[in-house]
Amino acid sequence: MAEFTMELNDEQKEVRDWLHGFAADVIRPAAAEWDEREETPWPVIQEAAKVGIYSLDFYAQQYFDPTGLGIPMAMEELFWGDAGIALSIVGTGLAAVGVLANGTEEQIGTWIPQMYGDANDVKVAAFCSSEPDAGSDVASMRTRAVYDEAKDEWVINGTKTWATNGGIAGVHVVVAVVDPELGSKGHASFIVPPGTPGLSQGQKFKKHGIRASHTAEVVLENVRVPGSCLLGGKEKLDERLARAKASGGERVRNAAMATFEASRPAVGAMAVGTARAAYEVALDYARTREQFGRPIIDNQGVAFQLADMRTQIDAARLLVWRASWMAVNGRPFTAAEGSMSKLFASETAKRVTAQAIQILGGNGYTREYPVERMHRDSAIYTIFEGTSEIQRLVIARTLSGMPIR
Repeated sequence: MAEFTMELNDEQKEVRDWLHGFAADVIRPAAAEWDEREETPWPVIQEAAKVGIYSLDFYAQQYFDPTGLGIPMAMEELFWGDAGIALSIVGTGLAAVGVLANGTEEQIGTWIPQMYGDANDVKVAAFCSSEPDAGSDVASMRTRAVYDEAKDEWVINGTKTWATNGGIAGVHVVVAVVDPELGSKGHASFIVPPGTPGLSQGQKFKKHGIRASHTAEVVLENVRVPGSCLLGGKEKLDERLARAKASGGERVRNAAMATFEASRPAVGAMAVGTARAAYEVALDYARTREQFGRPIIDNQGVAFQLADMRTQIDAARLLVWRASWMAVNGRPFTAAEGSMSKLFASETAKRVTAQAIQILGGNGYTREYPVERMHRDSAIYTIFEGTSEIQRLVIARTLSGMPIR
């Protein structure tokens, strides 16, 4: 087991600097354009693939870093560049985590490479869980998967929403109800291979922030997938469903929740990256902007804001690193440390980006400066993959042991 450390090793520092250079030289110059276009930045994704950032090998190297710091370090640097473009680059990772967390070795080896493609033929993947009437309330999910034993196929019907890369992805990972009587315990995840009949893109959303990232509905009408596309396999599913029925009210982990548990610290790292970017813009502006014959950072009202911003960013990063180290080293989240990291970091990003706009004044409110975009982007962190309210609920339930509602 790797010891917890607050220092990156030499290899991690080298990777961090490489990612920072890509974010500064490739992502940032393209950020405003793709935010305005509200389109997937395929040229930037392809450039990331050419240098090895958008690849299974790079993602796996960071994911299996024994210190747990590979993924949060990478997320922070890429999202420091721009949240919308970075999400387009890393969005496939959520689907990949879904397969890594729940799939067999054969499924991992078969499907994850297809999610990324290669530098000459870039692909993306989508993780589809939320529904129009089932976001935080996963027990209300209506998408159904019914097993056709005669053909060894699963038939999936339903509509998913808020799916990053939904409809434009090659591989879709879809969470569906297989046993309605078990509520959220009766869910399973399925691979929907490229070109499967019956899957189509519904509404594409025009969003407040992260506008370079494609978000859409995914409609499934009599979608048939082979039995081998059930993540984990049918034997494992049947065993889990049997345990759920026998346990009554006891909690049984399902595939979708396992994916979110694994990814929450990574979302916290994304938020840290956006917050740090806004802080750095505000700090540089405060040092160079003069009012009444001196830099505005000479005023306590500005300097104290910057002090608070930096303190909150560093605290958020430490919570993210702790949760990431615990997850990689098999330490249970006995105090909901994963949710803590996501909650604090996402709230910090909203607060810090708002303070950055205030420090820049009227300039901060214009698109001539990036902090207004960063502020718009930061709003998503308190919403997706579990709202701040859901994180507080998870933390409160974990600490109290009570079914707080």
